Amino acid sequence: MKFKGYLLGILSSVSYGLIPIFILPLKQAHFSMDITLFYRFLFSALMVGGYLLYSKEGFRINKKEALILSVLGICYALSSEFLFIGYDFLTPGIASTVLFIYPVIVALIMFFFYKERLTKLSVMSLFLAFAGVIVLCLKGESMEINFAGLGIVMLSSLFYALYMVIVNKSDLKVSGFKLSFYSMIFTSAFFMLKASMESESFAIPSVSVFVNFIIFAFLTTVISSLCLVYAIKYIGSTPTAILGALEPVVAVMVSVLIFHEKFTTNLLIGITLILSGVTLNVIADHRKSKRDQYKTLKNA
Repeated sequence: MKFKGYLLGILSSVSYGLIPIFILPLKQAHFSMDITLFYRFLFSALMVGGYLLYSKEGFRINKKEALILSVLGICYALSSEFLFIGYDFLTPGIASTVLFIYPVIVALIMFFFYKERLTKLSVMSLFLAFAGVIVLCLKGESMEINFAGLGIVMLSSLFYALYMVIVNKSDLKVSGFKLSFYSMIFTSAFFMLKASMESESFAIPSVSVFVNFIIFAFLTTVISSLCLVYAIKYIGSTPTAILGALEPVVAVMVSVLIFHEKFTTNLLIGITLILSGVTLNVIADHRKSKRDQYKTLKNA
């Protein structure tokens, strides 16, 4: 089971890291990103909904759950929106790596708003992650920081961090699959509304584009989500989160090998610092959880 869990964790990260393969050709063809993201999440929701039907899990949710799930959908939508806008300012490899600092932002939100203590490891992880972000966003030899790209992708990371915090703190009594289904439905609704307001056409121009949407949704969203759920079940959240470090690595490899992004020294140093910081943060969070469990058992 452990081997299976690690395999699923790796598969989840690799599938999510493949996003640039599908997004960049559509951006280069000047295809609407709102329509692209609408179909990505709509098809993903239909696939996960099919699984819910197969497993005979009900779709019913109450008003409170509907409100929370709609907020989650908006957070996920804004995270996707800012990430793909960020591709216009930063390379896909750099943007995907900056996005990956979301666990560190989660730690900061928990510290400032929920008064959770920051350990020495957590502080070190913050320092490493943000140092990595700065190195990644330096423009060549001039030492000038690309503030526009950095700000946009940091917003993407912030909204993904908010998604994680809301899932953690809202005490939702729904399964991971139902949560994913409704998050995707509300995310697709967000992009449908946005595209409608801008009078964009929902027509899919060719069979090849339709197939691209289906594969995009299946590989980067459905496979990633399902594998993540089962990886956590088999090996726990900490090893799964550490395996998530493969996401930006895969995105960088795709960008370098397929889209000929230059693999610079800045890219290598930045990735190393961010991955080190995020891994330290996950380990610090795991240790804190263990201590809290020990205290609870001791006081029982």
